[in-house]
Amino acid sequence: MKIAMWSGPRNISTAMMRAWENRPDCEVVDEPLYAAWLAHSGADHPGREDVIAAGETDWRQVVTKLTGSNPGGQPLWYQKHMCHHLIEGMDWNWIAGLTNIFLVRRPEAVVASYVRARGTEQISADDIGLPLQVELFDWLSRRQAPPPVIDSDQFLTDPEGHLRALCSHLGIDFHPGMLRWPAGARPSDGVWAPHWYASVQASTGFEPPRSKPVALSAQTAAVADACQPLYQKLMAFRLQPHPKQAGWPHSVDSASIRNN
Repeated sequence: MKIAMWSGPRNISTAMMRAWENRPDCEVVDEPLYAAWLAHSGADHPGREDVIAAGETDWRQVVTKLTGSNPGGQPLWYQKHMCHHLIEGMDWNWIAGLTNIFLVRRPEAVVASYVRARGTEQISADDIGLPLQVELFDWLSRRQAPPPVIDSDQFLTDPEGHLRALCSHLGIDFHPGMLRWPAGARPSDGVWAPHWYASVQASTGFEPPRSKPVALSAQTAAVADACQPLYQKLMAFRLQPHPKQAGWPHSVDSASIRNN
């Protein structure tokens, strides 16, 4: 099974990758279309030249690999994707052959985190990926059952319940190792990790979301407001966690990951 998780930036996408990588039956790949998108778009991202040099810039070659044999002969291959890495004019038919999941987060929280990380208020809806995320969701829903949607804030209130529900949806066993992982960098991390992954590399598990209010300027608030209808559309398809049972939750280590 090839599991494609479609997210935007500043979400729990890398922590999710950690959770799946900690399964004994799963390999992961980190944003495989990033180099191709950077080369095509000309976007000025931290470590741009390093990402392009380390990756494959022909999206067709990337797709051939993503739809080929699972690495190491593993039954599961978790592919962490950013929706905005879908290059204009790309054929999407290969995506319909994957098992797709969508990961979302409140637009105001994403915008605030993105502004902090990039140090600029020059941000658009396209930067946080929601327009393409909804476009891809609609495209898939016209061809198959609508994919499940995971809301990161709700997920962090009950990681085990959501992971159990997701595994059930996928027809695979839940593995308790998905709830905690060793701290530190991984060989699977993209070369962009030094610019983005400090928090997740210090983490050993999931932690409840922060509840502090989000402060945005008029300019960035307008971007978040424009994305709200897109977010709400996806939220209508959000995955509901399994009810808690005796013995939940499994213990987790003290260092853990929140939304950034």
